[in-house]
Amino acid sequence: MKERNYDVAIVGGGPAGMSAAIYAGRARLKTVLIEKLLPGGQLLSTDVIEDYPGFRSIIGRDLARLMEEQIKDFGAEIQSDTVTGISPVDADWLVRTESGAEYRTQTVVYCPGGTPRKLGVPGEKELTARGVSYCAICDGPLFRDQVIAVVGGGDSAAEEGIYLARFGRKVYILDNDNKLEASPLLQELVFAHPRMEVRFNNVVEEIGGVGRVEWVRLRNVKDGSVSKLDVGAVFIYIGFEPNTELLKGKVQMDERGYIISDSRMRTSAPGIFAAGDVRAATTRQIINAAADGATAALQAYAYLQERRAPAPIAARRVAKEPTIRKKRAA
Repeated sequence: MKERNYDVAIVGGGPAGMSAAIYAGRARLKTVLIEKLLPGGQLLSTDVIEDYPGFRSIIGRDLARLMEEQIKDFGAEIQSDTVTGISPVDADWLVRTESGAEYRTQTVVYCPGGTPRKLGVPGEKELTARGVSYCAICDGPLFRDQVIAVVGGGDSAAEEGIYLARFGRKVYILDNDNKLEASPLLQELVFAHPRMEVRFNNVVEEIGGVGRVEWVRLRNVKDGSVSKLDVGAVFIYIGFEPNTELLKGKVQMDERGYIISDSRMRTSAPGIFAAGDVRAATTRQIINAAADGATAALQAYAYLQERRAPAPIAARRVAKEPTIRKKRAA
């Protein structure tokens, strides 16, 4: 397949990648966004968004659709494909995909997000898609009038638990700590909901059932007691693993595999910018991802301007000095 040339290749089509595509396209850079699924990333599995400026309330997939329309308005290209490799070539980068396409680009904005972190307990793998899920929007309606367990204590666990309470007759939030880490507003909603209950200091040790989820075995981290909770589904929200494998050995990362970048989204590799959930950052919200993407695109533009700039006048004078001196000596 013929190699194609771009100013910017964006790897990942979540809020960070879509924002980067909007800003890069608006800067009139030849831009391609490569996303293995549909543009939107986690927006597509988010129900109601109430904390994105300008929207008092918007469905995640609707926000993704609006962003996609903006990308196309500014002339950026969207390709549905899976990136399999990123390697240096001369002073550029070569992005390879599963379909065999090759994109030669001067800059890369890397923002493929992460994958749900697994509990790693017996039964989890075997019962995935049989009651074990990592996406409430995708699978919640399948468990109407059932008892549902949500594992985790952060914003995602609280938000998705509230959503699942629309369908389940009872939703348990299982947290391994003695307090939730979710925002105060979400905690208020959880504790006030008549069909929700939080069980603190409990870790899931096993997920069981014949052909589908039927129960979870819990251990109390304070007294060591073990109990069994009958449930029809387990939704797991204990964080994400960054999808940074393609850049291992090419950019600096921390001990958890997150990419280390500065406030301009620049990584240790010239021409590669990181954005969104792959960065070693503390706040992981849609607005932060979008801001990262915008910054990365603007910095990619600045990087390209530097590469294309003519040599400074002073440098040109120095280059000519030996000839001038030679004439004077003669």
